[in-house]
Amino acid sequence: MTPPIATYRLQLQPAFPFAAAEEALPYLAGLGVSHLHLSPVLEAVPGSTHGYDVTDHTTVRRELGGEAGLRRLAAKARESGLGLVLDIVPNHMSASARHNRPLWEVLRAGPSSPYASWFDIDWAAGDGRVLLPVLAGPLGTEADRMTVEGDVLRYGETRFPLREGTAHLPMAELLDAQWYRLGWWRLARTELNYRRFFTISDLIGLRVEDEDVFAATHAKVLELLHDGVVDGLRIDHPDGLADPEAYLRRLNTATGGRWTVVEKILTGDEHLPADWQVAGTTGYDALRHIDGLFTDPSGTSQLHSLYRQFTGVDDDLGGQWEPTVRKAAYRVLTHDLAAETEHLVRLARRICAAGGPELRDHAPWALRLALRELLVRVPVYRPYRVGAASVLPASAAAAAKAAFTVAEESAAVDVVRDLALGLLGDGDGPDSEATPDPDRERFRARFAQTSSALHAKSVEDAAFYRYTPLLSVNEVGGDPARPSVEPAEFHAFCSRLARDWPATGTVLSTHDTKRSAEVRARIAVLSECPDRWAALLDRVAGVPAPDPHLAWVAWQTSVGLGGAAETERIGGALLKAAREAALHTGWTEQDAAYEKALSDFVAAGPGGQQASAVREFAQETEDAARANSLGAALLHLTMPGVPELYQGTEAEYTALVDPDNRRPVPFDPAALADPGDKLGVTLAALRLRRELPEVFGPASSHAPLTARGPRAAHCVAFCRAEQVVTAVTRLSLRLAESGGWTGTELVLPDGVWADVLTPGRRFSGAVELDKLFAQRPVALLRRVAPEEGEGPG
Repeated sequence: MTPPIATYRLQLQPAFPFAAAEEALPYLAGLGVSHLHLSPVLEAVPGSTHGYDVTDHTTVRRELGGEAGLRRLAAKARESGLGLVLDIVPNHMSASARHNRPLWEVLRAGPSSPYASWFDIDWAAGDGRVLLPVLAGPLGTEADRMTVEGDVLRYGETRFPLREGTAHLPMAELLDAQWYRLGWWRLARTELNYRRFFTISDLIGLRVEDEDVFAATHAKVLELLHDGVVDGLRIDHPDGLADPEAYLRRLNTATGGRWTVVEKILTGDEHLPADWQVAGTTGYDALRHIDGLFTDPSGTSQLHSLYRQFTGVDDDLGGQWEPTVRKAAYRVLTHDLAAETEHLVRLARRICAAGGPELRDHAPWALRLALRELLVRVPVYRPYRVGAASVLPASAAAAAKAAFTVAEESAAVDVVRDLALGLLGDGDGPDSEATPDPDRERFRARFAQTSSALHAKSVEDAAFYRYTPLLSVNEVGGDPARPSVEPAEFHAFCSRLARDWPATGTVLSTHDTKRSAEVRARIAVLSECPDRWAALLDRVAGVPAPDPHLAWVAWQTSVGLGGAAETERIGGALLKAAREAALHTGWTEQDAAYEKALSDFVAAGPGGQQASAVREFAQETEDAARANSLGAALLHLTMPGVPELYQGTEAEYTALVDPDNRRPVPFDPAALADPGDKLGVTLAALRLRRELPEVFGPASSHAPLTARGPRAAHCVAFCRAEQVVTAVTRLSLRLAESGGWTGTELVLPDGVWADVLTPGRRFSGAVELDKLFAQRPVALLRRVAPEEGEGPG
């Protein structure tokens, strides 16, 4: 199908169902997007505000309006010239047996259930039973709260099926007779024996690599596609699947090649695998390249020195990026993902026991150590079948072996690496082509799946909260070790997208970003004025904080909100940050005294009277923040790819990490008639995309334009298909301090160019940038016929 022109993400929930989305159609159609991107719509846990906890793949969620409501929304959207894109969740579903019928049947009938193949359950590890870590305390203290009602076991509001013929047994015997073991929730860390999403035991992994499971879990979505209700798909977390490449091939065939993007987070210089049958990613790679343009490399270095001095953090606890990531990874593997690590150890032991003599003397502790040392050295989310050896090169194995004191025992590293890469054995073992061993394929897949969970938890959910010199660069897909992006690198990225992935998704804000684009734009200004930031810290130093690291994060967060004294929002974000960092408190080991001190600090500082100091700072740097915001928005809307707007971000939108970023937003068509600064730029760009789809479509080119003069580095500009020119200002505060655009100009391609944002202005040839940017720090130009022009502006 033809790719969308632009998509608009709506966060559906019981408080914002299909009917509410229908009411927003006049506004969204007027905005200029072509498709609504709906968060998951299949049946989910009652009350879920996100929908990623799917309970039934055959039913459209009743709380949203059911299938009739979805089809009505699609029909009304079509009347308004809009299509629908669905977010689907192939990797996992809710682990609530009460609401998940396939899981209920597995718990009732055990391995013989026809649904047993749906889930990655290691029955042997649990002595033939599934651990369900749902109890508030140890079994001995919770058993008295359990009752039997017919063939159901009740524990509070939770229900579980009883194995046939066991309902009459005394409670202790009854519990032992089930296909599951009810356990204290804290046991999940070390004893869980089913695959889950990251470290969330409430979400159980699905085996969509099984053809029957794929068919059962995708039938309704495919029906909606084939009926024309839905036009495209967004695939949640493909890295969690056993075989993403094969899944995407099967999906592409089943959908007939519909436009599909994947939530694949690329790390550093990693590229999307060329053989994936998708249009591209959801766009976090674009976010990093755009944001990096507005981050000053010299200022970030100065900020880092100030940060080290202010916080006094150690290198591996926030002082340096790589050591911080490595230490966090070790903690996640031995703490949060201990059960996943042990599953890999069991698989490796079984493979070694069945292998040749060269495999049989690797002790469990050696295999465990080898696994840990290799997993922490995977530089990307996960290795794939193609190119896996480059992700785990021999140098990584050599570094892993350094953890062993006896060289001979370090041979376990070679075994684990070979298994992780799916390498064949010597021809006489179970991994030879003649006698393939399913355990080896399971190990390769589970190693990759664990790698993706480790990367997400150790980087995004730990290191991003520990290493915080500049919060704006600590975003999904970001690289704090390389916070800045030069224009040449940005243009190379855009040219590669235009060549290889022209219909990929691009984003600036999503339901998963830790800070909205506006918040990041304000914080990024700190990289241009570290001295002013230091002065602000001195001014607010009178408010005692639980620790200096938290104070640093708190005041940057306050800057991102423009100094708004919103105690609840700031406090919620800081509490989440402190728990994710797990340095003083955590999700499972909460320190009440520390969290009370955090709350008191927010109330007295960023949420109290000291907010006025931040507001003054924000006002002084407002022009620079505006330039960052408008520049990022215009680049996003005109660069190669399909831009997605997260709800509310078409205008100025300040939001912190979820649930703050999932608040409802207004959809007032009247706002389009008199748009503000950012909304005006968004409207102009989107309407131009709709009017000139060929200029921004898959066959369009991206041609960098280079300014000339003393301030040339402060301009980023390009031409699309020789018809549209985008030009933005970068590092505008440094530019102003150096005297402005004096003597700097942009040479436009031949012809006459009309200013789309300020009608009536025309340009041609070499344009002085102080004139081009006279009204605003960005410009969007359209080629016009000479007779339409009124001469150069």
